[in-house]
Amino acid sequence: MLNRILLTAALLTASARAGIVTDVRMALAQNNFSVAEAELNSYRSRQGVNAEYLEAYSWLGRAALEQRQYDQAAAFAKQTKALALDQLKQRPLDAEPHLPIALGAAYEVQAQVLAARGQRMQAIAVLQAALRTYGNTSIHDRLQKNLNLITFQGKLAPALRSEQSLGSTLPTLAQLKGSPVLLFFWAHWCGDCKAEAPIITQLRSEFAAQGLKVIGPTRLYGYTAQVEHAAPADELSYIDAVRRRFYSGLLDMPVPISKYNFEVYGASTTPTLVLLDRAGKVAWYHPGAVPYAELRGEIEKVVR
Repeated sequence: MLNRILLTAALLTASARAGIVTDVRMALAQNNFSVAEAELNSYRSRQGVNAEYLEAYSWLGRAALEQRQYDQAAAFAKQTKALALDQLKQRPLDAEPHLPIALGAAYEVQAQVLAARGQRMQAIAVLQAALRTYGNTSIHDRLQKNLNLITFQGKLAPALRSEQSLGSTLPTLAQLKGSPVLLFFWAHWCGDCKAEAPIITQLRSEFAAQGLKVIGPTRLYGYTAQVEHAAPADELSYIDAVRRRFYSGLLDMPVPISKYNFEVYGASTTPTLVLLDRAGKVAWYHPGAVPYAELRGEIEKVVR
């Protein structure tokens, strides 16, 4: 309920840039599918089926999934995918941002519905097929995230790469075997990451005696808050400034900087939190922010 209230408030503050996506999300945040569908029908009658319409339509599937209305969610995802594939006959996926969001959401909902129904292998097959087709597009990390949600737990954690780095020297995950490890994937533009930092700082202190290590992978995005197209060196300096301002309790945390880490860990959502047990295996994988009590409970499981 709290998440729905917060989402509604966030969408209301975005009213200045309101469009069909915002209108639909606001209706769904109030659990009003009929209003959302009416907004979509009105938009479609005026503008037709375009990429923005499809992104808005994809939210129907996501909202139905959240409510565990699996039949509805599957139907919305199927229709989103069909309409998106029709658009792809005339244009590349990443010609603009709306269509990849819609198609990524369709695969996400389809896979999560299958997994929720106990059809794990079918969900994996759907995502693996999508990765073969769209692995070189902007939806790669989202597809990988959903595949990881189903398959990652219990696997040996993939090694991290570091083209550049900040903070202390990055140890290899093999060197950290014997210690529980929290991977904190963050981005310089991410407000939820900044809010998560004090929680991680506190928990690292609380579990220091049990050997908890924290590593904070991030990546370059090609821009900063001030510069739309930033040179890598300038963005690196900006990341360091953000780190020093908002992550002051974690300045000694190793920060490997590599797009590869985000791809292999499917960190399309920031923050993404991954806990490794003392054997170096993935014990917990969570896209999104986590409150203190929940994260503490997960850490307790791996420090035993």
